[in-house]
Amino acid sequence: MPKREMIVDTIPVGPLGIIALESSKTLGEKVNDYLVSWRKQRESEHKETIMFSGYQRDTFLLNACCPRFGTGEAKGMIKESVRGYDLYLLVDVTNYSLTYTVCGHTNHMSPDDHYQDLKRIIAAVGGKARRITVIMPYLYEGRQHRRNSRESLDCALALQELTNMGVESIITFDAHDPRVQNAIPLKSLESVQPTYQFIKAILKNVPDVKIDADHMMIISPDEGGMGRAVYYANVLGLDVGMFYKRRDYTKIVNGRNPIVAHEYLGDSVEGKDIIIVDDMISSGESMLDVATELKRKKANRIFLLGTFGLFTGGLSKFDEAYEKGLIYRLLTTNLVYQSPELLTKPYYISVDMSKYIALIIDTLNHDKSISGLLNPVERIHNILEKYNQVKKK
Repeated sequence: MPKREMIVDTIPVGPLGIIALESSKTLGEKVNDYLVSWRKQRESEHKETIMFSGYQRDTFLLNACCPRFGTGEAKGMIKESVRGYDLYLLVDVTNYSLTYTVCGHTNHMSPDDHYQDLKRIIAAVGGKARRITVIMPYLYEGRQHRRNSRESLDCALALQELTNMGVESIITFDAHDPRVQNAIPLKSLESVQPTYQFIKAILKNVPDVKIDADHMMIISPDEGGMGRAVYYANVLGLDVGMFYKRRDYTKIVNGRNPIVAHEYLGDSVEGKDIIIVDDMISSGESMLDVATELKRKKANRIFLLGTFGLFTGGLSKFDEAYEKGLIYRLLTTNLVYQSPELLTKPYYISVDMSKYIALIIDTLNHDKSISGLLNPVERIHNILEKYNQVKKK
C-alpha cells in the first residue's frame, strides 16, 4: 500500500474518531474495519511518539446514540470523551428502515429526523473536538437547492446551520447540484463522484462487457445530468447521448410538473450496450421510460447506474422491466440504506464505497490533500488495462 504509507509523513490532526449514526451503522463498521486494518499494518518510526497517541486502536467507532422520550423528542449522547478528537460523523438521511415510537404509535424516520439527530450529536460534542467533519453521502434536501418563486432554500439553510454549529467541512457524494456550496463559501463542501467504483463493479461482474465506442454508449436521462454522462464518456472514450423531458407546466403532481415524453438527442444506439447514469433512482419511472425508448431504438443490454438507490415506489417495476428484458443490470451504492429484498435481486449489483470513504478519512486525518482521491482518471485507466479493455475514440 505505497500511497497509504505516504500519509505517515504528517502528524494526525488529532486522535481519529468516527461516529456512525444509527442510519449509517453498517457502512460505518465497514469503514472502521479498513482503517483498523491499515493502521495496524502501517509501519513508521514515529508511531510510539506522543503525536501518534491512539493511532492504532481496535476500533475508531465512538459510542453515541440518540434515545427518545415517549413523545418522540430525543437527545444526543456521546458516552466517551471526544476532547481533542478529529471527528467524522456519518449519517444516511434517507434510511427509512429505522422507527421510533410517538405516544404508542410507530413512526418511520424521515430525512428531517436524521438531520435533527445529526445536530444533536454535534451539540453533544460541545465544542470539545479538535475538528468535526460530516460525511453525508446523500445531501440533505439536496434537490431543494435553488429557489423557484416563493420557496424555502432548505439545503442552503442546512449547510449554514451545520457550519454555524462548528462543522469544519462536509463531504457528500454526487450532489444533485454542487453549486449549493455557494451557501457556505468560507467552509468546505466536497461532492465526491463514485465513477471509478461503478466502472470497477461493471468490469468485475459482467465478464463479457466491451467498453469501447463500437459496443457501448453513455446516456443521460435528462439535461441536468449531462455533465455526469459527459465525464463517463470522456474517461471511457465512448459516445454520449441525452434525453430531455417534455413536461406539462399547467399541472403539478407530487410537487413536480408531470413528464409528457422523453425526447432523444444523440447517435444511433442500435446493437450497443447502454449505460444510463444519474445521481439517484427515486421512483425509477424516468429511467425505465428512457430504457423503454432505447429498446425501441434497438439498443442491446441496458445498465442503470444510480449513486443513490432510493426506490420510493418499491422494486416491482424493476422486476417487471428485468423480466421483459428492458434492463440487464441495476447498480447503486451502499452509501444509503439497501433493503434485504434489493440485495437478493438477480439483476442488482451493489457498489461498495466503504474503502473509498476510509481512504478519504485516513488522508484527511493526516491533513493531506484528497485531490488525488477525487480525480480517479488514472485509476480508471489502470483498471481498464487490467481487464483488457481497449478504448477506441
